[in-house]
Amino acid sequence: MKLHTNELVKTSYSPDDITFLLKDLSNVQIESSIETREKSFKNGSHYAESLPIEYRPTAEYKKVYDQALEDSADHVAQLVGILTRRVRKFANTDDVILVSLARAGSPIGILMRRYANKFLKLNWPHFSISILRGKGIDVEAVKTIRELYPNSHIQFVDGWTGKGAIQNELTKSVKYLNEAYQLRLNDDLAVLTDPGECATLFGTREDFLIPNACLNSTVSGLVSRTVLNDQLHQAGDFHGAKYYAELEEEDVSNAFIDNISKRFPDLEASINKLATEFPITNERTWKGMQEVEAISKQFYNTLDISKVKPSVGETTRVLLRRKPYKILVRNTKHESVRHILQLSKEKNIPIEVVPELFYLAIGLIESEDLR
Repeated sequence: MKLHTNELVKTSYSPDDITFLLKDLSNVQIESSIETREKSFKNGSHYAESLPIEYRPTAEYKKVYDQALEDSADHVAQLVGILTRRVRKFANTDDVILVSLARAGSPIGILMRRYANKFLKLNWPHFSISILRGKGIDVEAVKTIRELYPNSHIQFVDGWTGKGAIQNELTKSVKYLNEAYQLRLNDDLAVLTDPGECATLFGTREDFLIPNACLNSTVSGLVSRTVLNDQLHQAGDFHGAKYYAELEEEDVSNAFIDNISKRFPDLEASINKLATEFPITNERTWKGMQEVEAISKQFYNTLDISKVKPSVGETTRVLLRRKPYKILVRNTKHESVRHILQLSKEKNIPIEVVPELFYLAIGLIESEDLR
């Protein structure tokens, strides 16, 4: 089977690093304001039917990203190495295909591929595909990868976990694909950080700021969030995405990858040592979900956990894409919430300090259902 890449979305990443199995929708006008999208969500439309407007980050916010990168680049590099070695041990084969979940998983998959290439001497192909809450994974994309690599171990990769919604979607999708098409997949999602304690393969379970969570497309190959809209898709199509050519001057995608990957050599001894201390996989405790349900009961009249966005990564996304009414933080002095304080100030969103929080931060979405 030959993959036709001319219909796939463009990216600022090198083709050696990643192939996005996403239909190119760059010429389609599908963006709308946060207010318009929130209204359409209330009327039952799915978030993947449209895109939020992709704003240029402010100068102040770029400084926050730069500081976050400076603070945690070594830590991220170390976690990438640990996670890659865990995946190799779990796969029990050198024949691994990395399949990152667009967008947050894409830079992590690239870093894992680079680490595997340099320190394990393994050339792992890397694809990025769409998975959507309430819709599942892109079935056509997964079938395509399995056709290209019939006998390889397929490893799904993401950036972090929140409450575990994507892990649940992956589990459901894997079950369906295995039963319907006998694709021999596993639902053991590999993430850099698993604060929700719902993944089996991770670098750490601490809730901290992965710097690429600060930005949108400008640290993700200039690729938009993924789109699934019946008016734009035909049977057999991959889910779609746009390439933001107008943001090329702001693009730090490859600088982020290079900054992290250049640190691998100095950290290799500690990576090797720490990786050996992990079991092959860890149990899922779902502790994060327990807090999410408690917070939902406290702030909303009905138990709608979709309004509660836990973890530093998810809180960041809420501030960038949605309309939060309040942000909960465990400690305003923690370096991983600096950007959250900055964004909240820019958007005039109140902060409430809750010292006993399980997560470092939780975003609460504006709703008529608020208590």
